[in-house]
Amino acid sequence: MCLGIPMQVIHCEGVMARCCTRGVERRVSLFLLQHEDIGIGDYVMVHRGEALQKLTPAEAAEAWAMYDEILATPGTPEPMADGSFEATKN
Repeated sequence: MCLGIPMQVIHCEGVMARCCTRGVERRVSLFLLQHEDIGIGDYVMVHRGEALQKLTPAEAAEAWAMYDEILATPGTPEPMADGSFEATKN
């Protein structure tokens, strides 16, 4: 399963941006969204370093609320510092 992560644009330079969410910053390509007007403060859905969709702040918050609910489910592995997940033990 693949998940897109809502991130906020903090710097733009051409088709590349610096985005952050929850204290994590990433370099993100805006190439697929060249038709959109994206600037500092905007939210984008990011998957594998590519911004796939521009989001409203409400859409970004809704996505994080859903992810938080999933992560709060008993048995869900905790994310490690590098963003990966530890395998659950049966």
